[in-house]
Amino acid sequence: MNVQYLKQYSPALNRDMECKVYGHAGRPVLFIPCQNGRFFDFENFRMTDTWAPWIDAGKVMVFAIDTIDEETWSKPWEDPRRRIERHEQWIRYITDEMVPFMRWMVNAYNHWEGYPGIIAFGCSLGAMHAANLFFRRPDLFDGLLALSGLYHADYGFGGYMDDLVYNNSPIHYLQNMPKDHPYISLYNQKRMAICVGQGAWEHETLESTGRLAGILYDKGIRAWVDFWGKDCSHDWYWWYKQVAYFLPYLLRER
Repeated sequence: MNVQYLKQYSPALNRDMECKVYGHAGRPVLFIPCQNGRFFDFENFRMTDTWAPWIDAGKVMVFAIDTIDEETWSKPWEDPRRRIERHEQWIRYITDEMVPFMRWMVNAYNHWEGYPGIIAFGCSLGAMHAANLFFRRPDLFDGLLALSGLYHADYGFGGYMDDLVYNNSPIHYLQNMPKDHPYISLYNQKRMAICVGQGAWEHETLESTGRLAGILYDKGIRAWVDFWGKDCSHDWYWWYKQVAYFLPYLLRER
């Protein structure tokens, strides 16, 4: 497996950001780690083993990045406005810096002039971030794989709400999205797989995924939302199985 380590200065965050790229060809995938996670979690938690058949076959190139949750979602005792402003800087780092870089690299490695869009992938709080990126920017993201996620900002911000928190809380902004909003037709041109178990440590994520599923259905947004059994817990063991199950659907040619 071709693996590259990169460290680049981010103007949006005013700091160096690290990432790893896995693969030599194929569609781009953006992996967002779990809460407070780092770019090396994709490898350290052996998610590489699950993705290896698709990476080695040149079907995907996975870009694993850092979160900055320790400055934002994981400090509920600090000023919420400052934290959500910092989170927005991280969003800009992804959309304005990582996405163009991913486009350039994937085009170069595949000898393409265009690219087929980026799949956002994450588990737990990483699923929340992935879903938020997909729903906010369907012009940049072409697919979504969200496993065991919470899809509202209450987790990190409690009862606090302002314009930026609202824009980072998919359940809130999707619930209020008009049914004729142009984004809905964009969503329906893409593929989404959203999954949660009903076992240990999945109570909150199960409730949140259920709420999201109801909103998507009401808005006419076509997504594969799957509820696995009571043996399925909030853990890497099950996320490996879910990746292997949903990835062929997400990568299947239209």
